[in-house]
Amino acid sequence: MKELVRKIARRKPDLIGKENYLVSAVLLPLVEHERETEILFEVRSLQLERQPGEICFPGGRVEAAELADPSRAALREAAEELGLCQADFQLLAPLDFLVTPMGTIIYPYVGRVLHPERIVPNSKEVDSVFAVPLSYLLAYKPGVSYVDVATRYGDDFPLHRVPARYRGGWQKRWSYPTYIYEYKDYFIWGMTAIILHHFLSRLLR
Repeated sequence: MKELVRKIARRKPDLIGKENYLVSAVLLPLVEHERETEILFEVRSLQLERQPGEICFPGGRVEAAELADPSRAALREAAEELGLCQADFQLLAPLDFLVTPMGTIIYPYVGRVLHPERIVPNSKEVDSVFAVPLSYLLAYKPGVSYVDVATRYGDDFPLHRVPARYRGGWQKRWSYPTYIYEYKDYFIWGMTAIILHHFLSRLLR
């Protein structure tokens, strides 16, 4: 018993199976334009294999050395994608982290771009950037759509040992809301819209 207690005492809880997820971090960047606060978005390069042309926040994979503080990854990726130095950002606050059904853990942070006039998007990753006034987004009522999530056991699982209801292929488990924001010709959806909605909801409380 003493050995058991020694091994579990004072440990900090974490996510079971975290090693099976892609851990990423993003920065929700605030900029000032003509005395108005705006949120900066990226349009992903059309040359990317993953989600080309989609709208996102700056961010990417959290490296092993950054796992203890994912904000380091958010700032590193934002600097690389926007052609800035990390000193060009002021980190303001973390938002709640997001565990997606697609196997990703996203750590979002809110930060201020101190010198937006210096932005030179990295063309390998970013097609263009645009900003949306915060006042517009706070007043906007987004569309809401529900995404179904289903599971299916592999052929190597002993289905004969479990109740019959698990043997019918795909099993719908739950649905989660996703949000839709439109600004001019821009269509903001997916995990970016979920993080944006979370941020705006905190401001509207």
